[in-house]
Amino acid sequence: MLRAVFCAVALMVVLAPAAAASTGAPPTPAPTTDAPPPSTGNAVKPMATVCDKYCDGRDPALAPQVRLGTATPAGSRQLALYLDDGDDMGWGAITNSAPGDELWLDRSFDAGRSWAAGSKIGDTRTPAGYPGWRTLMFNVDDWNTTGVGLLRACALPAGATTITCTDWRRTTWNSYDRRTAAATALMEDYNTTTGLFDTTGWWNSANALTAIIGNIRASGMGSYAYAVARTYDKNLNAQGGNFTNAYNDDTEWWGLAWVAAYDLTGDTRYLTTARFDADHVQAYWDSTCGGGVWWSDARTYKNAIPTALYIQLNAALHNRIPGDTKYLQRARAGWTWFRDSGMINAQNLVNDGLTSTCVNNNQPTWTYNQGVPLAALTELYRATGDTAYLDQARTLADTSTTSVSLNPNGILHDPGDRPGGGGADGPTFKGVYARDLSALNAALPGHPYSAYLKRQADSAYATDRNGFDQYGLVWSGPFDQSDAARQQSAVDLMNS
Repeated sequence: MLRAVFCAVALMVVLAPAAAASTGAPPTPAPTTDAPPPSTGNAVKPMATVCDKYCDGRDPALAPQVRLGTATPAGSRQLALYLDDGDDMGWGAITNSAPGDELWLDRSFDAGRSWAAGSKIGDTRTPAGYPGWRTLMFNVDDWNTTGVGLLRACALPAGATTITCTDWRRTTWNSYDRRTAAATALMEDYNTTTGLFDTTGWWNSANALTAIIGNIRASGMGSYAYAVARTYDKNLNAQGGNFTNAYNDDTEWWGLAWVAAYDLTGDTRYLTTARFDADHVQAYWDSTCGGGVWWSDARTYKNAIPTALYIQLNAALHNRIPGDTKYLQRARAGWTWFRDSGMINAQNLVNDGLTSTCVNNNQPTWTYNQGVPLAALTELYRATGDTAYLDQARTLADTSTTSVSLNPNGILHDPGDRPGGGGADGPTFKGVYARDLSALNAALPGHPYSAYLKRQADSAYATDRNGFDQYGLVWSGPFDQSDAARQQSAVDLMNS
């Protein structure tokens, strides 16, 4: 209970220099002290020992690399967390210490939200006669259980009642550049029991998995490929089964995730499920408003996102199924209806949907509504070779990338974006836009949107990131809070 009441965690948002966050800073000397590493007789063994390259409890003097992760004052003491990037381990150190100062590490496998009971790893006390002290080294990650971790150093100075902890940090293991660091921070939210991402919802998890798959393809780092099969196996029978539920856009997000999984692995079961999802949604296309897909099984709203996803999913299936005609016909019909529906306004931005009388409802121009048609048209171009689809996509993209309302000061915002806002759904939107604009950009000669995408990524990296590569909602800053939806958007952006 003492830790729950008195833990005074330093909530500093420190943006590390690019070299330190991406590739590891030059070695930083450990605090000058006459103290040897604590002996095993002066340390409390952790509840569970992690063994990766080395087992927990390694002597810091053996670390081939030493990097200061973060530091904070603890009264008259200085508390620091040091990291050995090459061995994926860290240790705590305290300087200007007094006899009896208690020092330990906390280790978290859920993005710093909690840490296991009894996880005072390496708990030790400064003996008499030493001006500084340190813990032994402990692993950041537990690759035997696919635990993606963080460490922080904590101290209770002798005679004090308030615990001080550094901020959380990790090594550059699987975090050696912007893309892999963002993906690793997202995987800290991956729940291996549920096969979903904690802190976000069902459809957002589909996008998070898609972002991880995209990261594997963009970065070449396959460390998190295990999440594909685990998510599939854990959730195939969830909701309505085969990744369907009452909301057609949810079903389509999952269908597209399984198309991406098929592209990555070649496993046909993923393509089979994507086909099931597309066929499921097809039952919700009817003649109301001349066509289009209903948002949900309540059949009360025809809006942009389910039909834009319908076009993308069906075109993607055609491009992966030899001899197909069915899915291509659906995709073509979907685009014709979408183009003529009135949801694309006079400014070439896509509003949210249609009224009950089948006219544009003038609801917000969410960024993902601008993005999905770009990917859909790119897939249609791949299916047909018809450059008119690319021309239409470029018209939409030119508008959305230059719209002052969507890009105040040149940085992408959703309508109403503010620190701490976004609700449950909004944090996913901008990542979808970046992912889909990137797909179009890759198909166009000269890649005309590369500078735009780089500007977004540079801004988010510089102003909307904490010290262990979690990203917030507003890419122009400041960092507000972390969750898997915010992080998914950042991963999609860094992939792009």
